[in-house]
Amino acid sequence: MNLRQCVIVGGMDMVKQGQELAKRPHIVIATPGRLTDHLESCDTFSLKRIKFLVLDEADRLLSGAFDEQLQTIFGVLPKEKQTLLFSATMTEALDTVKQVATNQVLLWEAEAEVATVDQLEQFYVLCPVAVKDGYLVETIRTYSAEHSNPSIMIFTDTCKNCQLLSITLNEVGFENVALHGMIPQKERLASLARFKSNVVRILIATDVASRGLDIPAVELVINHDLPSSATSYVHRVGRTARAGRSGTAISLITPHDIQLLQSIEQTINTKLSEFTVSGKEVAKIFTQVSVTKREAEIKLDHNDFEERKKINKRKKLILEGKDPEEEEKRILEEKKQKRKQFRLLHKKKLKQRQKEIKQFVQENCGKESSVIK
Repeated sequence: MNLRQCVIVGGMDMVKQGQELAKRPHIVIATPGRLTDHLESCDTFSLKRIKFLVLDEADRLLSGAFDEQLQTIFGVLPKEKQTLLFSATMTEALDTVKQVATNQVLLWEAEAEVATVDQLEQFYVLCPVAVKDGYLVETIRTYSAEHSNPSIMIFTDTCKNCQLLSITLNEVGFENVALHGMIPQKERLASLARFKSNVVRILIATDVASRGLDIPAVELVINHDLPSSATSYVHRVGRTARAGRSGTAISLITPHDIQLLQSIEQTINTKLSEFTVSGKEVAKIFTQVSVTKREAEIKLDHNDFEERKKINKRKKLILEGKDPEEEEKRILEEKKQKRKQFRLLHKKKLKQRQKEIKQFVQENCGKESSVIK
C-alpha cells in the first residue's frame, strides 16, 4: 500500500526509533510507555496531524494502569480526529467512555451467546497442588499422543514460575521457549520467531503473551495456573481456535480453584469438560519432575533471578521519576501496617469466637465447664 510505518516499543534502540519518527511515517504503532518517553525527551516529531487514533486492547489500556502515559499522549493530539477502540471484552471502563463521549458513539458488537468461539474445545484437569507439574507433563504427553507434534502455549502466573517451568520441561525432554517480562525485548522477539516458525513447538508465557499475538497454528492452550478473572481467561484461550480453525484449551485446577472455575464458566456461559489424565502415569514421572524442578530452582538462584527482578523494578521507578529508596520504604511501611491490621482483626475474630463457644457451652451444659479452657 506504500504506507510508511514505524513500531515504537520498549527494549529497543530509542535513537533509531527517534530517527524513524522524524521521517514522518503514515502510521505509528506504539506502546504508551515508550511513546511517552519519546514525547518527553525530544521534539523531532509531532502528532498534531494525526487523523485516526486506534486503541487496540482498549479494555487493558483504559484499565487505569496507563492513565499517566495516555494523558501525556492525548495532550499532544489534535481535537479533530476519529478515535477507534477495539476490545475482545466489554468492561466498565469502555461503558464509561461511551457515556462521557461528547460525540455520538457507534458501537458494533459481535453477536455471541458465549465469550469464546464455537471451534474451541475447553477442558479442565483436577489435580492436587503438590502434583500439578506432574499432571502438566502427562497432559502434554496425552495430548501429543493423539495429535501429531502439536503447537502448544502454556500460561502461568509469574515470571519466576514461567522460567522454572521452561527449564524443567526442557530438562525432561519437552523443548520450549519462555516469554515473560524479565526477558529483554530482543530475546522475546527471538523466542517468538522460533515458535512461529515451528522450530520449537512449545511456548511458556505469562499474561504478557495473552493479548496481541496472532499465531494461527497454535492447537493447544494450557493454563498451568487458572487466571483470577474471566477476562484474562478469554484472552488466554483466544490464542488458539483463531480465524475459523479448531483449537483446545485445558486448565489445570486444584480443589482451591473450583469456585474460581465455576465463576469463569458462568461468565463465558460454557461448561468445561474433564480431560482424562492417568494418575498412574503421573505417579511414575512425579519424582523425576519434582527433582528436575528443584534443580531448576537452584539454577535460578545461582543466576540471581530475584536480584535482576529487583534491579528492573528500581529502573522502572527511576524512569517514572520516583526515588527507589523512598518507594521501597513506603511499600515496606504499608506491608507493616497491613500485617498489624491483620493481626488486630484476627485477634478480634478470635475473641468473638471464644465468646461464642463460651455462650454455647453455658446454654448447652448449664454451668461453665473446663471445656471452655
